Amino acid sequence: MKTTPMRVSAASLVIALLVPLDAFAESSGDWQYQATLYGYFPSIGGKTTIPPPIGGSGASVDIDDILEDLQFAFMGAFEVRRGQWGGFTDFIYLDVGDTNQRSQSFSLGSIEIPADVNAKTSYDLKGWVWTLAGTYRAIENSAVTLDVLAGARALDIETALSFELSGNLGPIALPDRSGSHKGKDQNWDAIVGVKGRIGLGQEGKWFVPYYLDIGAGESDFTWQAMAGVGYTFGWGDVTAAWRYTDYEMEPGGLLEEFNLGGPAIAATFHW
Repeated sequence: MKTTPMRVSAASLVIALLVPLDAFAESSGDWQYQATLYGYFPSIGGKTTIPPPIGGSGASVDIDDILEDLQFAFMGAFEVRRGQWGGFTDFIYLDVGDTNQRSQSFSLGSIEIPADVNAKTSYDLKGWVWTLAGTYRAIENSAVTLDVLAGARALDIETALSFELSGNLGPIALPDRSGSHKGKDQNWDAIVGVKGRIGLGQEGKWFVPYYLDIGAGESDFTWQAMAGVGYTFGWGDVTAAWRYTDYEMEPGGLLEEFNLGGPAIAATFHW
């Protein structure tokens, strides 16, 4: 069922890599590189669904009502350019988990959980988001740079969910009173977008970085955006920005929705 979107994403990835590499051979100028390390502090949201046990009901959890503790996050990027052509890669790794007692974050199929029932829910999420694309410098002057991009993004997520209900359990069937499930979801999506920066002031030391992409493939729809403010030094840039990534999946899957967004502080090194 995912074969066609996967082929589209894979083909887009190959094109995004091969076209810039072929054009590099014909472009003039020196190779330019930059590497970025981020301190990223995202909030994570979405919806996850576990399949029903025999004789029971499927359970759904609103991720943002549970996840409050971010155990580890890493984000880094690397970019290369020669002339107007280039390429970049961007990687985010997440390790989050939490436990709570709020029944509002938990639902059992079409069953309404009574107000006097507590749902102890534990949820862990580990995974990564990887973007890889080729770029073309469409605009470059003292005030503005704009690159158009095409490539692919991969999402690889592992989840572990367990729940236990307590209280007035009379109307709730025995198989629905506790459960656990582990699962893995992996998507490849083709993306297109723009990225660049807008200079502020005559000296151009201050600038506004921006990024936007949209895509689809094994996901129904995905998009990513970033904007902030930065300052240029001799060795590179320091940037403070807000970044948001969103996925819409097929209903009934392990992840029906997934998003992460929050502030980031970055140091970019040029050579």
